[in-house]
This record gives sequence, structure tokens and C-alpha cells, in this order.
Amino acid sequence: MRSTASLLRLLFFFILAIILMEWVYTGDEWAMFSQPIFWAIIGTAMFFAMAFEICVEALRYVLFKTLNQEQQASYLAKEALRKENQFKWIQEVYTKSLGSKAIEQEHEIILDHDYDGIKELDNDLPPWWKYLFYFTIIFAVVYWVRFEVVGDYNQDQEYEMNVAQAKIDIAEWKKTAKDLVDVNSVVLLTEASDLKAGQNIFGTNCIACHKADGGGGIGPNLTDKHWILGGGIKDVFKTISEGGRAGKGMISWKSDLKPAEMAQVASYVLSFQGTTPAEPKAPEGDIWNDPNAPAETIETITTDSTSVNTIEIK
Repeated sequence: MRSTASLLRLLFFFILAIILMEWVYTGDEWAMFSQPIFWAIIGTAMFFAMAFEICVEALRYVLFKTLNQEQQASYLAKEALRKENQFKWIQEVYTKSLGSKAIEQEHEIILDHDYDGIKELDNDLPPWWKYLFYFTIIFAVVYWVRFEVVGDYNQDQEYEMNVAQAKIDIAEWKKTAKDLVDVNSVVLLTEASDLKAGQNIFGTNCIACHKADGGGGIGPNLTDKHWILGGGIKDVFKTISEGGRAGKGMISWKSDLKPAEMAQVASYVLSFQGTTPAEPKAPEGDIWNDPNAPAETIETITTDSTSVNTIEIK
């Protein structure tokens, strides 16, 4: 069908326009391919494009039938010539890439060999083959000079460099991939945006048991130094994720909250430390001391200044 080429061109430019729009608005030109709406748009566009081309072909056929025989013959001759020359340039490029002589010129390269009437042509190798062969020679020389003469990095060094770069890339990726956080990698968040997000989560899910100011109700007081399951960021994160004591206490929230959200609300919970709630609940659990906190040294001197005692308090 004559419209095949125009249909393909239309489809190509349509997809290109979609890719450009996606790149402009999201910065990722491939994100749309995972969206069902994209394929729905493509299918709809193809349907209407094909329907349009079919209508054009039908109209062309009707107009062709209105011509007299001489005009029809002239039109068919032009169409045949157009089809003959449509992809002629591809054939020309292909023929030139072979580097062979035309049949009319083969007498120029016939060798003197003649075996039972079979003659041999002295054709050159195809230009693309020769250029590729020259490139491999140049590449081999450069490679040999670089790695054998100059002594650039070897395979072991290349492996170590790639591993080191991969670790750097993973570390940079993890900075923005907050949902990778777990009980072993969680750290106390201090950014205002994280604490605000933690406050919103706390207000939605936690105030029923702990009150808005953390003073405690059904759940324990979050403002004092007493903790039932530990008061560090890892302990609080684990409690939120896995829940409290078996058979009583808080439920597990890991199916409702993402790891990044649990880290945010855990950090917000620890911000209650040292505050004074309106109606504080009585302390529960043991006083928790951070095992990683630096030791405080207190020196006591006897009244007669004859001895000094040093006590480390954590």
C-alpha cells in the first residue's frame, strides 16, 4: 500500500513527540513505557492513522476510476517509476559497500585462469571489510602500547577501580533511597522536613495511645528517660516496626508504614525527650542510657587533698 511509508513516518514522529514531552516534564524519557496509558494512546493513534490512510486510499481509487484510459496509463507509469526509485539509494549504497564491478565491467578484472570454461574474477575485498581490518590493526597497536609498553592498569587494578566506583555510586544512591533503611542502618534524623513528616505520622497513628504531647495514655510516656524496650533510635525503630511485647503493647506498623516513614516517626518520638507534657503518665520500664554516649568524668577530692577519686558515669 502506498500509505505504508507515510503511516510509519506518522507513527515515528508521534512517538518522538511523546518522548520529548516526557523528557521535558519528568527528565526521564523512558519512564512512560511502563505506563499503560502510553500504550493506549499509541494504539488509539495507530488505529486512527490507519483509518485515515484507508480513507485516503479509497478516495484515490475513486478519483483514479474517474480518469480516462490514457490518464490511467500515465498515472500507473508514474507510480511504477516512483516505486522503482523509492529505495534506489539503499541499493546504491549496498552496491558501493561491496566494491565489486558491474557485470558490464567484469571483463576488466578477468584473470587468465580458465578451468573447463569457468573463469575467475580479480575482485577486491569489500571496502567495509578492509576498513574494519585496518581499524583492528590500529586498535591492537594502541592497546599494546598502552598496556604492555606504557604499563597502564591491569585487569586486577581495573576490577578494584570498578568495585570502588560501584561502592561510591551505591552510597550516593542510598542517600536518596530512604526506603532502604532498616533497624541496622537507621540513624536519628534531624532535618526539619523529616521531623515534620514524623509529626504528621505520629498525629495520624500514635496520639490515641501516647497523646499529642507524648505524655502517654494507653501507651507509655515518651518524654521521660524510662523505656520498656530501649530508647535509642534503633530500639524505637524496631519497636515501631515489630511491635511491643508479645500479647500486649503496641502493634507492628511495618505493613502500614514504609521504612523511611518509620525512621521519621522514630526520630520525632525521640524529640519528645526532655519536654514537659500536660499530664505525664508515671514512668514505665527502666532508665535507658545510651551505650555509645561519651563517659562523663567526675573527680572527688578529699577534704585534706591527699587523695583523688575518679568516677566514670554513662
